[in-house]
Amino acid sequence: MAENPISVQDVAEGLQSVGYLPGESTALVSFLAAKLGKPVLVEGPAGVGKTELAKALAKYLGRELVRLQCYEGLDEAKALYEWNYRKQLLRIQAEVGGTGWDEVQDDIFGEEFLLARPLMTAIASKQPVVLLIDEIDKTDQEFEAMLLELLSDFQITIPELGRIEATTHPVVILTSNNSRELTEALKRRCLYLWLDYPELEHELQIVRMHTPELPETVARKLVDVIRMVRELDLKKSPSIAESIDWARALLLLGAREIDQDVFRQTLSVIIKHRTDLDIVAERVGVKLEPASAA
Repeated sequence: MAENPISVQDVAEGLQSVGYLPGESTALVSFLAAKLGKPVLVEGPAGVGKTELAKALAKYLGRELVRLQCYEGLDEAKALYEWNYRKQLLRIQAEVGGTGWDEVQDDIFGEEFLLARPLMTAIASKQPVVLLIDEIDKTDQEFEAMLLELLSDFQITIPELGRIEATTHPVVILTSNNSRELTEALKRRCLYLWLDYPELEHELQIVRMHTPELPETVARKLVDVIRMVRELDLKKSPSIAESIDWARALLLLGAREIDQDVFRQTLSVIIKHRTDLDIVAERVGVKLEPASAA
């Protein structure tokens, strides 16, 4: 754990120690986020390690991960806070007769009646956290506008209570699959990192890190095949996590090579759509060596 990393190399080694192998730009932006206290917007295709970066940073920095999973229609009540209406009603019913509304109103709109959601949890935490706002591109521009105060000043405003400022400074990671263009106002408040599928040698290092027992020839063949698969026009290209899953599956099966039979038997580990299975089998499977005779 390293609450206060002192260099980019420190961050790179720290992330690697918790199972995440960063590229140079990833280590640099992560270091700047921790030192400058600015949110990071991480964009790129699905499955390149955006969410895993936030998880790895939390482990490396020794912080709790607070995650807000975004979706279409997400609103302030689910992201920031909402009032515990049932508890408020019970409080009102418990009041003695003749109590004025002003007194009751002041009472029921206190912090004890708040239900904190992820954004408020991160702001109110007494210990510094890593806040992951995952797939921000699935929300609308109104939701982005609501985030601006938090991303700029690490505070939120509750009409009934006033301004709540962060007592600790969270590291904030926003991820986007680039399904829509985000607003300039949000981007101005963030450092920016583009993550793409790794280069062949980098992905080989990742696979080797997670499955060091896998024969080197099998690991190299695996990343070669994954690269060929990603070049096809598929509904879903295999993610880095699926490359690792495939390596683990091959290790468990005791595979000494990736031939046509092994590829066919384990194809569903990396391909998750029926039509993609046929395309990959026809375009990539035929390029592999036939199974050797027993």
